[in-house]
Amino acid sequence: MSKVYNVGILGATGTVGQRFVQLLEDHPQFEITALAASDRSVGKPYAEACAWKLAGEMPEKVREIVVQPIEPPLDCDIIFSSLPSTVARETEEKFARAGFPVISNSSSFRMEEDVPLLIPEINHSHLQLIDLQREKRGFDKGFIVTNPNCAVVSFAPPLAALHRRFSIESVFVTTLQAISGAGYPGVSAFDISDNVLPYIAGEEPKVETESQKILGELNNGVIEKADFTVSAQCFRVSVLDGHTASVRVKFKQTSTLEGVMEAMTEFPSLDLYSSPKPFIKVCDEPSRPQPRLDRNNGNGMTITVGRLFPDNIYDYRFVALSHNTVRGAAGSAILNAELLIDKRLI
Repeated sequence: MSKVYNVGILGATGTVGQRFVQLLEDHPQFEITALAASDRSVGKPYAEACAWKLAGEMPEKVREIVVQPIEPPLDCDIIFSSLPSTVARETEEKFARAGFPVISNSSSFRMEEDVPLLIPEINHSHLQLIDLQREKRGFDKGFIVTNPNCAVVSFAPPLAALHRRFSIESVFVTTLQAISGAGYPGVSAFDISDNVLPYIAGEEPKVETESQKILGELNNGVIEKADFTVSAQCFRVSVLDGHTASVRVKFKQTSTLEGVMEAMTEFPSLDLYSSPKPFIKVCDEPSRPQPRLDRNNGNGMTITVGRLFPDNIYDYRFVALSHNTVRGAAGSAILNAELLIDKRLI
């Protein structure tokens, strides 16, 4: 029987923290033994401290766990962090320095040169940065691994498939992002109802740069970022869960529609507990993907693509969809932890 690892969750009462709790309820490799949150929750049982906002009941196993302060040590082997970026940087480094593997959903360390920014199916070779990170930062057993911005997760996988086959020259992406991506209480109902918000603070730079790091090559301890340009516009829309990306892509090499579709559908998944099969699903229906109908494909871990056809200015266009709090947040971090265990780095 495989080892069961004890895990702690930082920011456990928030939207992504709750999604961690939900996804880990029946996970065969992980058991939640520590929950940490802000001062107003410390000392309370989780059931009292957390206003549960997800569908279904709060898992029984966590209800009586007493919420602890967000500081080391915690009684666990692995840390999952869903902290806001305003506090994540200092706190996550403290845990890593104290010897904990920290798998973070925060943006604080994503673009650091010695920190892996992972989509496991795409760039697991970047885990080699962990040794460099420990040496550079003076960590002993601890380290930090991050997962991407929730919007990037929707379109980076199909780009990875296409870049390997045809070498991308440039990308234009428009994201239509769900309100759950803003956390709780998030966007005011007065603002988002009957409306589209054309600005999400700090989002467009992340969308434009993170995919280049993910699709980059690791050479001699340095990630050489993918040499294509990304131009992005990001919108908040009145959808509960599921980020949609409208993508136009230009290639350096000759391509066909059949080849583009084949590159996506044949892109391999992994043999890990949370790995979806398929990793990328390409729809034939002209009206798909749709958040309400497709966000839960592969238990929320599949990237769903549709509306794939030649473009009048770029080479091809398509629409990509992912579940932003599953594949785009907690589920991605859990898959990263599974990969780290599989690679014997935990």
